[in-house]
Amino acid sequence: MLLPQTKEREYRFGLALRMGLPVFALFVIFVIHTFLENSATLDTSFYIESLILLVFSIYFILYLIYSGFNVKITDDVSKTFTREYLFKYIKKEIKRKDDYCLILISIDNLNDINKLYGIKNGDNVLEEVAQWVASYLKEHKIENFPLGHIKGGDFIIGLPGKQSEYSTLLELMCLKSGEFKVGDIEIKLSGAISDTKYAKELDYIVEHLFELQEERRGSKTAKKDESMNPNELEFLVINAIENRSLSVMTQNIYADDKISFKECFVKLKTQEGKLLYPKSYLKVINKLGLGVDYDLMVLEEIILTAKTTDITYALSVSPTSLRNEKFLSKTKELMKDIDFKIMFILSESEYYSHTSRYNSTIRSLKNHGVLIAIDRLGSIHTSFIYMRELEIDLVRFDGYYSNKEKLKEYKAILEGFTLMAHAKGVKSWIRNIQDSESYEVIKKMNIDYTQGKYLSELESLKEE
Repeated sequence: MLLPQTKEREYRFGLALRMGLPVFALFVIFVIHTFLENSATLDTSFYIESLILLVFSIYFILYLIYSGFNVKITDDVSKTFTREYLFKYIKKEIKRKDDYCLILISIDNLNDINKLYGIKNGDNVLEEVAQWVASYLKEHKIENFPLGHIKGGDFIIGLPGKQSEYSTLLELMCLKSGEFKVGDIEIKLSGAISDTKYAKELDYIVEHLFELQEERRGSKTAKKDESMNPNELEFLVINAIENRSLSVMTQNIYADDKISFKECFVKLKTQEGKLLYPKSYLKVINKLGLGVDYDLMVLEEIILTAKTTDITYALSVSPTSLRNEKFLSKTKELMKDIDFKIMFILSESEYYSHTSRYNSTIRSLKNHGVLIAIDRLGSIHTSFIYMRELEIDLVRFDGYYSNKEKLKEYKAILEGFTLMAHAKGVKSWIRNIQDSESYEVIKKMNIDYTQGKYLSELESLKEE
């Protein structure tokens, strides 16, 4: 048991004892007074019953007081429901009502507020935002609704009814929040909304809310959800992995107008032949802890299908797999039996501050013929520590720069990236080339590898 837990139990027991002592004292005084006044007429049973009653009273009162400390309904900082109580409350509401809606309200700049103004001001902002949201909804005749603090700057509201009934209200609330300040502190609020039409399980709805929130923060309009039920999706993903049912497409990557290697794009297949796209199933795989099994399945299928060729195949691999001994040992075992090379494409945002650990893994893989590429260089999480510290073979620029207007606007930046990569002995790679004009611009930049529909269409490698 951790020290904070031990101290918490000691504190609770001490407080319960202090609260119970007056009751025990009154009980003892009552017994003594009765004994002194009626000692001649009292039966032996009185003493036995008094003793039993005293023992049970002590136990029961201490138990009630001690257990009462475990029941916490409101969050100390925001003064809203705790996450545990909110979820318990909303689950009951979802069972009772046919239609129920959840709204996510997020303070997007809470981390900045904590850094600039201090944690106490950040805590004050949480409480003030909760009060402001409650006041805003009260103006629209919505009262006595569950509002809870989920994490960080995120709150969830539960309302009876359908999403369509509150979508406009949420949009107006977010627009109105542009005028909201706590003292001199500017608050940036955003929101997302979903309902039980998406799923009846609360956890799925909450996860979906955060997905919608990320879409909004990525400067994308949150799409109306048309995805399948999460329970059904989980079943289909598990079934596809168990049956190794997948479709693998490849696209050629060129160097000086010659095919240098191929990138593999994977989709899972249902028993009915419907394709599941990575955007929908990767989060499910991570949630279920199937990332390593999935990556191994893809690697094995590519090696099995492409063993007769000598071209390099590139596939995306999750950081979880790269840290897993089972995946690493199996990869090394598989690489012994083939004559061609495999390239792992790694998401660059995952390795910051862990470069020494990953370098030992990368060296081990490279000794067995695995090439390493870091993806999305130049995106929001970019750190040049990857090129400086990691012993990689390639860097692929973020797709943001592939648009022909962006290529012209950020030509100097891409050339700088390429120059730094070459100085470290690392090759550069750009994808999503869609037209001849973009291709001509890239040819003048000294970028090593190019990829896109203009150069090559997708081809089937593995399709069951």
